[in-house]
Amino acid sequence: MPEAAKAGSPVTVVILVRAPVRHGHPTTHGISHHGELALLVAAGLAPAEALTAAIAAPADAFGLADRGRIAPGLRADLLLVDGDPTHDITAPRDITALWRRGVRVERSALLATQTQE
Repeated sequence: MPEAAKAGSPVTVVILVRAPVRHGHPTTHGISHHGELALLVAAGLAPAEALTAAIAAPADAFGLADRGRIAPGLRADLLLVDGDPTHDITAPRDITALWRRGVRVERSALLATQTQE
């Protein structure tokens, strides 16, 4: 047991939304994240905390300094959604626009390439 835990010191636990596993598991990349976000909120996290577990925390945990935040010079992978996901965790299901590396992507074309994989 770590000394901090023995001494009664606060211990920080970082919660990460998992990446979907494709090998033999019927899931489409991204869709399972919506369900996992809802489960985290149902377990007691605030929607903003669940979003952090899906966006900034994994980037930090895996040392991806160019991701997980919106700031000049960082990789610009963004979703525009109809609603406020910091108050309603189901809002990210209503995607109105998508950007990958700063370039707007037409979702219909992206979905077509994913179904061919």
